[in-house]
Amino acid sequence: TMDFSFFYINKVVHVVVLSIIDETIPKLSALKRGGINVAEITFRTSCAPDCLALAVKTFPDMLVGVGTIINREQCVKALDLGAKFVVSPGFSKEVAEECISRDVPYIPGVITPTEVMMAKAVGLNVLKFFPASDFGGIKTMKALSAAFPDVRFVPTGGVGESNLHEFLEQKFVLGAGGSWMMKGTESDIETASRRAVEIAKEYI
Repeated sequence: TMDFSFFYINKVVHVVVLSIIDETIPKLSALKRGGINVAEITFRTSCAPDCLALAVKTFPDMLVGVGTIINREQCVKALDLGAKFVVSPGFSKEVAEECISRDVPYIPGVITPTEVMMAKAVGLNVLKFFPASDFGGIKTMKALSAAFPDVRFVPTGGVGESNLHEFLEQKFVLGAGGSWMMKGTESDIETASRRAVEIAKEYI
């Protein structure tokens, strides 16, 4: 069984887009100073594998995972570099199989009941609801939750400081994802992270 206990400590997964390797240590250090221990480094940029490898090595006590994984090849590469969890924008059976075989948490993106059923068929029930605000947010997750009471959602896309608490107070929401904390200077990142931790604290 995959271990999602990190959600009970953090509640928020920080989506980190790095365009140059030199941003890796300053940005993750700022998150850490703000009390955040989970970072999802997206695999959308060409330097992402190098950034991931550096982050895993530099922050061994941080839960550094990888996002935007869309096929097995990317997944294998990221896991071999030390990613501790894998997130996808949609559901990929081959990525699910790879993660399950290595016992690494996989959080695929879903929107529809069919996608939820596909994920459940391989034994997954912690699912990213993405893009959350474009597809009905809390209202849609509530409807899905009625049909799939054992599923817990991680809404991402349209989640920010102003509505984080609305998402986290739902019983079907395990945590939330977003990149709103990553804007601005290192000190902005640290401040926004600290505020996110403060908001999330009451739902742990």
